[in-house]
Amino acid sequence: MADESYIQLTIEIAKKGEGSVSPNPLVGCVITKNNRIIGAGYHQKFGEEHAEINAINSSSETLEDSTLYVNLEPCSHHGKTPPCVERIIKEKIKRVVIGTLDINPLVSGNGVKALKKAGIDVKVGVLEKECIELNKFFFKYISEKLPYVTLKAAQTLDGMIADKNNHSEWISCGEARKHVHWLRAKYDAVLIGSETAKLDNPKLTVRMVEGRNPFRVVLDSNLKLKRELNLFKNNSDNKTIVVTSEKNKSRLKKIDQLEKLGVKVLFIKSDTHGRIQLKSVLKELSKQHITSVFVEGGSKIYSSFIKQNLFDDIYLFMSPKILGCGLNTFSEFKSNKLGDAAKLNIRRTQKIGNDILIELVK
Repeated sequence: MADESYIQLTIEIAKKGEGSVSPNPLVGCVITKNNRIIGAGYHQKFGEEHAEINAINSSSETLEDSTLYVNLEPCSHHGKTPPCVERIIKEKIKRVVIGTLDINPLVSGNGVKALKKAGIDVKVGVLEKECIELNKFFFKYISEKLPYVTLKAAQTLDGMIADKNNHSEWISCGEARKHVHWLRAKYDAVLIGSETAKLDNPKLTVRMVEGRNPFRVVLDSNLKLKRELNLFKNNSDNKTIVVTSEKNKSRLKKIDQLEKLGVKVLFIKSDTHGRIQLKSVLKELSKQHITSVFVEGGSKIYSSFIKQNLFDDIYLFMSPKILGCGLNTFSEFKSNKLGDAAKLNIRRTQKIGNDILIELVK
């Protein structure tokens, strides 16, 4: 197998850690000797052994003169675990092939330097684009101190996410809803506005597939949402977060009621219209070690993220239905000229059940 094939294998292995390693990156590792795979592993859980160590420990024979493949540069600093490069050097591994450098300043380039200094043959940049895509959440979190933001909406062919009575169950088909649950499990947090919380009363948990529950973030500028909502009463994992305006810090009784339900309350400055500043929300979520956010509504929230250019991509589920009237997906984003329209590129499309999923990027 060529180097590219082994790096592709590390990418597939790394995906096994989705939902368990954040805010760390997804990393997979394969070790070969005499054209045979003798060890493999991935980073399984935040704070536990890294992929390289798991691969080394799984080896069926001595690692001297072997080749180690890894999608991300091995660490060279002491964190929750010792540096991986020290173990690689100790095991007398002859060659290391790396998909892409780690942009974390604590690592970037230093792992490669340490390996080369020890006389190890190092190759960097194999399937680099694919390796960066795998860890797009981590890279943005490290480089911009902001979480990666995906807007997700299910709409009719004529762009409606609800009918004129605000009913939205169910626009998308069962297979599409199952796919959304699968996506939720990959993100650190799901975010909605107070209107969506009040009208739809969602749980925002992962139920239709196996996977961890994300944090559930609701923007409630005026701190008016009722405690009886599913987000609050079904909070046994203590992963519901309410983001509200700083002006509500004095509402001690309401805050105490929410905290007794295990809800975390974050206070953010409001803009001149009384709305919470979205970029400040994202910065605060980043401080909570949330590296990715899946925005699930509603129309005002979608429009605000678009207008403020605070999103990275859009997952648009198109259902073959026509309403003719109702609530538009981006009702508050209005351009008077075609030239002022938000311009996006189609990354990929796929048919899910009777719906079409369009993935859009800037």
